[in-house]
Amino acid sequence: MEALVALGIGTLTAAGIYLVLRRRTFPAILGIALLSYAVNVFLFVSGRLMLNAPPVLIDKTGAGVYTDPLPQALVLTAIVISFGMTAVVVLLALGAYLSTRSDRMDMDNGPDAEEEAGQ
Repeated sequence: MEALVALGIGTLTAAGIYLVLRRRTFPAILGIALLSYAVNVFLFVSGRLMLNAPPVLIDKTGAGVYTDPLPQALVLTAIVISFGMTAVVVLLALGAYLSTRSDRMDMDNGPDAEEEAGQ
């Protein structure tokens, strides 16, 4: 089960990095979302993978079998925050697209940009 989860995390990370390196805004936003999902799954798995185990200790005498509730709480908080930030970034990208009619992320406008700026 650990190998399957590790393969899923690796796939999400690879797809996220590929999309972030694109020159368009919307694939880059999807790549950032995939990277945040990969981090969330990694944090969730760090609390031990156990089936049918309670998230808290039941008896006070022994340790028993339980899962760590802290990664679950961190992931839940991270999901809410990443959803809100993704919505904000999508709206910013949509505003930039509507104003320029292009979603390309060019760092410069080519060799003629310096000549036009000087005139």
